[in-house]
Amino acid sequence: MSTAPLPRSDDEVVALTQAWLEQAVIGLNLCPFAKSVHVKKQIRYKVSRGLEWDALAQDLEQELALLSASAPEDIDTTLLIVPLALDDFLEYNDFLDWADRILARMGLQGELQIASFHPAYQFADTEPDDIENYSNRSPFPILHLLRESSIDRAVAAYPQASAIFEKNMATLRKLGLTGWNALPFVVSDRQA
Repeated sequence: MSTAPLPRSDDEVVALTQAWLEQAVIGLNLCPFAKSVHVKKQIRYKVSRGLEWDALAQDLEQELALLSASAPEDIDTTLLIVPLALDDFLEYNDFLDWADRILARMGLQGELQIASFHPAYQFADTEPDDIENYSNRSPFPILHLLRESSIDRAVAAYPQASAIFEKNMATLRKLGLTGWNALPFVVSDRQA
């Protein structure tokens, strides 16, 4: 179940994704590394209108190539947003396996990696509505393309990097589902 209504334009998709980034990821400090690249405008937002895996793979290949060829000070990370496909979390996970094979085929392992966010994200051994899952819940399926070198620098600058997951779980438990659903970027299907 998506937390967002069917978007009418790429601008709406990007605006809702930016609101999620600002209010949840940065606002709740779920990722202490996100604020810097956001403030420096080093995040590329790309909407894929692909409906089938082949079209999504083509968009992914283009974005991986662009990120690899770009200077980090221009584009440090890319959010490839998929508003029209991969609604089912299990299908999304299957596509992630294919995305990792694309990354390897392009010779970009060790340079780039793909992180995952989805409206129905669910960690193993959790129930669908467990608040812990919300650390990776986004308004749309997203493939987050990251530079390995940027991750290494961020981890070196943040001495408690290994404690981020536990801190996020504590933050989300304190917030609860009611608090999460009150965040302005969360749009229920009934409001669509």
